[in-house]
Amino acid sequence: MAGPPDTSAAPAGPLVIQPLKRRHCAECGVGPLTLLTLEGGGPRCLDCADLGHLVYLPRGDTALTRRAREGSGLAAVVVRFHRRRGRYERQGVLVEEAALARAEQRCLADAEARARRRVRDAARRAAEDVRFTEAFAAEIHRLFPGCPLDRARAIAAHASVRGSGRVGRSAAGRALSKGAVTAAVTAAVRHTATPYDQLLMSGVPRGEARRRIAAAVDSTLRAWRAP
Repeated sequence: MAGPPDTSAAPAGPLVIQPLKRRHCAECGVGPLTLLTLEGGGPRCLDCADLGHLVYLPRGDTALTRRAREGSGLAAVVVRFHRRRGRYERQGVLVEEAALARAEQRCLADAEARARRRVRDAARRAAEDVRFTEAFAAEIHRLFPGCPLDRARAIAAHASVRGSGRVGRSAAGRALSKGAVTAAVTAAVRHTATPYDQLLMSGVPRGEARRRIAAAVDSTLRAWRAP
């Protein structure tokens, strides 16, 4: 095993080591040890070091570790030597079982509160999305009064999906600018009322595919712009 770890910057309290080699307690002889302390240059098992009543909490949950340590009258930091890096690294802590149970309850309460907040936030976002989609559809219908209302709603719903990156979620789209609304309608006509997608699938370059269906798109838009 590597030399004893530098404890100058370690938190207050005992330091416990996960040994890399088979070690036995110098006091009671039990072993091989999975956790040990160093006293007088020799290894001691947790029972002989008066730490046997503590439970191990691996690293990973910062809030749980902090609360468990704060609530534990006695706690120890567990470290293991990393050969490649040449240093001891923290693996977890030993804390009183009752302190760990209390910390878990507090973290569970926090998790439940966060879950309730996520539900509220999701409901709020859903309501905002409904209002925005309705406003987008109304703007489509204003600019293109000949567009069937159900078609306007479908275009608005598609263009305004949160996180989609589509034109309805752009800054211009959220502002219901004429250019963004027109772009959404044009894209919808291109993909659903012309053979544009089939042309792309057949290997026609995008620019050429758009040129071929431009007249059909313009015709539909002109018709929809009429009252």
